[in-house]
Amino acid sequence: QVQLVESGGGLVQAGGSLRLSCAASGRAFSSYAMGWFRQAPGKEREFVATISWSGGSTYYEDSVKGRLTISRDNAKNTVYLQMNSLKPEDTAVYYCAGRRRGTSSSVYGYDYWGQGTQVTVSS
Repeated sequence: QVQLVESGGGLVQAGGSLRLSCAASGRAFSSYAMGWFRQAPGKEREFVATISWSGGSTYYEDSVKGRLTISRDNAKNTVYLQMNSLKPEDTAVYYCAGRRRGTSSSVYGYDYWGQGTQVTVSS
């Protein structure tokens, strides 16, 4: 069993930066692929980024490439999402998720979810 807790969300102006963190409990964290998803009001939850268990492979949704960076520190049981050049359309609740298998961009492919952290980007 893995529990995930996100932090680092907040209000930022367009063009600004935030770093989200996701702290995981459980010894199996280093064997899990991890992902970040987001959900804006009235919209479905969508894929943002994913990272393999080793950190050697990462994949991004096209609209965030070059602006958002996913990384992990297995010694700290933590995955991060560095968010730069933020836009108002990035406003959403951001969720981290974990899965026992390889990376995935599907909402349905993850076994564990955090409670989410709000990111609001003002214009």
